[in-house]
Amino acid sequence: MQEHHQDRKSEHIRINLEEDVAFRRLSAGFERYRFVHSALPDIDLKDIDTTTDLLDRQLAAPLLISAMTGGTPEASVINRRLAEAAQEAGIGMGLGSQRAAVEDRALEHTYQVRKVAPDILLLANLGAVQLNCGYDVDECRRAVEMVEADALVLHLNPLQEALQPEGDTAFGGLLSRIEKVCRALDVPVVAKEVGWGISGDVARLLAEAGVSAIDVAGSGGSSWSQVEKHRARTQHQRDVATGFADWGIPTVDSLLMVRRAAPELPVIASGGIRSGIEIAKAIALGAVACGVAGPFLRAAAESTGAVAELVRVLIDQLRIAMFATGARDRTALMALPLWEARTPEAGKADTRERVDGP
Repeated sequence: MQEHHQDRKSEHIRINLEEDVAFRRLSAGFERYRFVHSALPDIDLKDIDTTTDLLDRQLAAPLLISAMTGGTPEASVINRRLAEAAQEAGIGMGLGSQRAAVEDRALEHTYQVRKVAPDILLLANLGAVQLNCGYDVDECRRAVEMVEADALVLHLNPLQEALQPEGDTAFGGLLSRIEKVCRALDVPVVAKEVGWGISGDVARLLAEAGVSAIDVAGSGGSSWSQVEKHRARTQHQRDVATGFADWGIPTVDSLLMVRRAAPELPVIASGGIRSGIEIAKAIALGAVACGVAGPFLRAAAESTGAVAELVRVLIDQLRIAMFATGARDRTALMALPLWEARTPEAGKADTRERVDGP
């Protein structure tokens, strides 16, 4: 069982690095929005403040290295490189699902990064569906303590599980179990999708269950149906997975849905975010922070330096986007209006409609 789990994790890493796992047509939606450029921002670039607060911790920038991997030797190297870069930059990091280490303590070291990242906001991670498969508050506590995490992510991935031959698809009655964990755990619980988005209705249920934040993880980045298609052992499995190549709620739409449905909860935007300008747009649309996964996985396969350089590029793009819109800090950025670009019909001029932030 455990060897099989490690094989799956190794396959996931390989496929994400080597295969095309992008959505076929669906995008995260950020191209639909534009900032109003300010030719006279009336502030100095050096005075731009990118800090944000998330789960009672301050981040130097509203950026999380999103949950990716663990449980294999190569995952151990990747996690260490990601953590070293996160520590250097003062940003947050989420770990991949820790189920492998909960079931085999010999794998705990592949997730443990506190030695190289003592100060970062660190998120532990378990699949929520495991709460229907024998896990309880004790396993959640173990996942947190194992890595000295500041919070626990419970990831919601019904489609991914359904597309895996070995998937756990018993999602019935899961909400009450999530609520039990939220009430009993000493650290905040974050609900997160894995790349198909969270709707307003689900956000409301999660808020009532007691989660402390929601990571929308919308469609538009890496598609796990595409990953599972590449893992498929039979043509039938490949055909089924192929049908879901453009499934899900684009990140921007999921962000707006969740903000409306659960305005009291901090929202993390992730799914297809590929630049600091898109981070700025997500903040202007109501996110507190943004998660990025795929590009960081590719950088971490190379070196810690490559991860650190990607972080610097994203943060510099964010700072300059804030400067070029006259937004001194996150509060000012959230107050900026965005212009929504409508797709022009043939022969007609492009029209733009102003969209105020939350």
